[in-house]
Amino acid sequence: MFYKGIVTKGYTLAWSTIQLEEDKQHQKSLIEGNKIPRHIAVIMDGNGRWAKNRSLPRVVGHKNGLDSVRDIVESCDQIGVKYLTLYAFSIENWKRPNLEVTFLMKLLRQYLENEIEELHQNNVRLNTIGKISSLPKNVRSVLNSCMEKTKDNTGLVLTLALSYSGRWDIVRSVQMIVSDVRRGKVSPEDINEEFFSSYLQTNTLPNPDLLIRTSGEMRLSNFLLWELAYSELYVTESLWPDFRRNDLYKAIESFSKRERRFGMTSEQITDNTDQNKDTKGYIQRVLDAFNSR
Repeated sequence: MFYKGIVTKGYTLAWSTIQLEEDKQHQKSLIEGNKIPRHIAVIMDGNGRWAKNRSLPRVVGHKNGLDSVRDIVESCDQIGVKYLTLYAFSIENWKRPNLEVTFLMKLLRQYLENEIEELHQNNVRLNTIGKISSLPKNVRSVLNSCMEKTKDNTGLVLTLALSYSGRWDIVRSVQMIVSDVRRGKVSPEDINEEFFSSYLQTNTLPNPDLLIRTSGEMRLSNFLLWELAYSELYVTESLWPDFRRNDLYKAIESFSKRERRFGMTSEQITDNTDQNKDTKGYIQRVLDAFNSR
């Protein structure tokens, strides 16, 4: 939580909530550790169960989940996360009861209307991925207005995945590539991983470094299936309305202790990151050892 007008990293924050000294020190420790993920993606799960555990309607869980959204957006911005992607509504979620879907759309519109000024004041750029044409017209209008308002901001990029599906985006990308091949704009030989990624809706975002999933479920739920290939996964039993900045810090601390090898060995990672030393790669050293026999 933040004091209004806190100065950090050379600019002034305007988040309106109050930050405790303990929280400031915790954030400072994370920042000085120099292992803040560049891009964090979150599957916000457990709103319904949170409400059910309290004998409340599911919609109350969704409403309380917005408090977690606010807190996580603020804390990510404060500690220097560059990209935050929230799985807000999947294509499959359209199958839920009409009353719940209607409430979720209303809640989304209210969130955008209520939060956009503070997001803009804090240099946050709003982005979206998903089949946006499926959203109600009034929601699309507010969403587009908010993205237009923040398009030149240079701070945290907040991406809302709305009416989104990883498989849908992959299929959509294949269709677009096939169309371009037929028109002669693309040769099949041009297609590689980097080329394919450029057709995904996430083409302006780096792949997530860390995926956080709340509620203890051990699945991706059709979220960023291509992009999460080498992301670190962190699953917590906390339900989304209970997930706050201290839970985020635990996820980041877990991330900071991991070695990301991307299919390589630990020795190769050490060689690749030690760019200032004139050392041979691990594979070359193995070859040299055989040749010396």
